[in-house]
Amino acid sequence: MPVQMQRRQLLKALAAAGLLTQLSPLNGWAKTAGKPLYIDGLSFLPEDLADLGASKLDAYLCDISAIEAIEQADGTTNYKRTYNACVKSIGEALARVNANPDKLLLGRSAKDIQTAHASGRTAVFFQIQGADCVEQSINQDLNQVDEFYERGLRVLQLTHHYGNRFSGGALDNDGKQGLDLPLTKAGHQLIHKLNSKRMLIDVSHSSPQSALDSAKASRAPIVQSHGAVRAIVNHARCSPDEVIKAIADTGGLFGVFMMTFWLTTEQTPTTDHYLEQLKHVANVGGIDAVAIANDYPLRGHEKLLELNNDNAEGVKQYVEWWHSLRARGVLGFDHDPKHVVIPALNHIERMERIDNALARAGFSSGDRAKIMGGNWQRVLTEVLG
Repeated sequence: MPVQMQRRQLLKALAAAGLLTQLSPLNGWAKTAGKPLYIDGLSFLPEDLADLGASKLDAYLCDISAIEAIEQADGTTNYKRTYNACVKSIGEALARVNANPDKLLLGRSAKDIQTAHASGRTAVFFQIQGADCVEQSINQDLNQVDEFYERGLRVLQLTHHYGNRFSGGALDNDGKQGLDLPLTKAGHQLIHKLNSKRMLIDVSHSSPQSALDSAKASRAPIVQSHGAVRAIVNHARCSPDEVIKAIADTGGLFGVFMMTFWLTTEQTPTTDHYLEQLKHVANVGGIDAVAIANDYPLRGHEKLLELNNDNAEGVKQYVEWWHSLRARGVLGFDHDPKHVVIPALNHIERMERIDNALARAGFSSGDRAKIMGGNWQRVLTEVLG
């Protein structure tokens, strides 16, 4: 039996027996003064570092990438995290972390979550949303991965919206219907490289087939750090159940984010709609696969905050982009977006509010602890060490 299959079966057996959390090396501090460990799947370094404490986050995946806007042949725009842009941005992010050791701690291994928690700081695990930052490699060594690792990178997303030489993208399209492009030969090489470096593989924004291929190819758990469920909103940016299950079967997790046009088709988004997404992931992948993600700044979508969470006004900023994808026939863009945020969760205290909502919905304290951060803790421990 392949080693990967043995590991997956062992993970399933441990989960069924309720032993995964018990076996965590960080068990015993994951809950302090009644509060579960809070870990978020994607946000950014805040302008005001006071937001770190206000968010009550113990750790989060921190996107430190910089983009270059690239106009494509069909007139749409792709935002690529190029090598030059990201080398500069990761250097700037590291300098900021090092300049604020009383508030921030660079996450290099999962042990740094405990260190940050014990010292009242926030651990940030650097992430780049797209492997375009290593596309300039001219050989199979992918030595730019080594360079970024040494600079502090611990999480790499394979692509962003559109495919690259490693992975198909969620929004790839041939003008008539979505293309479900597979992981490429270079993508398999990248997966092997990331496994060997003990870096976390993120399939957010990947095509379903590329995500499935990545789950099969990886020797370690993979994640979708931020996304939503296609069974609830039939959209190219949302993931089919088979992807959720494949990620879970690696021992990984699926983080549900805050972008409400991909959470519900109802006119008014609510916290209940967010909980429905979490419940669906749990039903498909198990409670050990469920996690929280943001994809906005720590305090929330700042434009919507300026508008006092007026979704009808705030959604206008997305319409032009949305219509450009509609013209290409991409799945789900045929209906105009109605909103951007859940007002109650577009707030610096979203994690605590989600935790309280889970309690009101009848989730056990153990399941809440997993969803709010324990699952991230487990995956980061297994992958990063």
